[in-house]
Amino acid sequence: MKTQLLSAALLAGFAFTGTTLAASTVVDFETPTSFASIAEHYNGGTDSDDVAGANLGVSFGLDALALRNDELGPYFGNAPSPVGVLTAVGADAAMNVAIGFTGIVSFAFSSVDAGEIGIWSGMNGTGTRLGGLAVTANATGCDAATPLCLFSTASFDLGANVAKSLTFGDAASLTVVFDDVTVTAVPEPETYALMGLGLALVAGIARRRAA
Repeated sequence: MKTQLLSAALLAGFAFTGTTLAASTVVDFETPTSFASIAEHYNGGTDSDDVAGANLGVSFGLDALALRNDELGPYFGNAPSPVGVLTAVGADAAMNVAIGFTGIVSFAFSSVDAGEIGIWSGMNGTGTRLGGLAVTANATGCDAATPLCLFSTASFDLGANVAKSLTFGDAASLTVVFDDVTVTAVPEPETYALMGLGLALVAGIARRRAA
């Protein structure tokens, strides 16, 4: 009986925090306007065409553009999220997560060229370079009508390190698009407070059962 109560207390204590700690954020580029700077579209603001999206706590430099297929040509095909992708047109194309992210970071890409996207401890590619995600020339089997038709996944394990930006501007000279950028945000301080409350609840129940 004591074991069952303790198990129930553990579940109750961590129910507040389990989703927040484990959840990954996926930026799929389905909602920004094509050829617009993504900017604050995923950060409670708008893209450069004043279109708002889900507030994921993620912002982008002005050289990070959303891209959709249109009447001028199918630029890409077979993307994991089929409507839109990201393309970098200059150095100011960092993806920033102000509260930081840790663990596994990944993205899907289709590229004619090879390169690498940097992972940094500070915003906008500042601070310490913590690693990189390799972009390979994986679209060599595509035809001229749809030059970017094959997508691969690149990932990097940050371990306990905390990063705050990815520099997609490193790929500005490449023929490449990105999709489904996935990060795990660092829990905010209130999450730790709730975890402490859960642990206190567990300890209190254990003391009462032992008395």
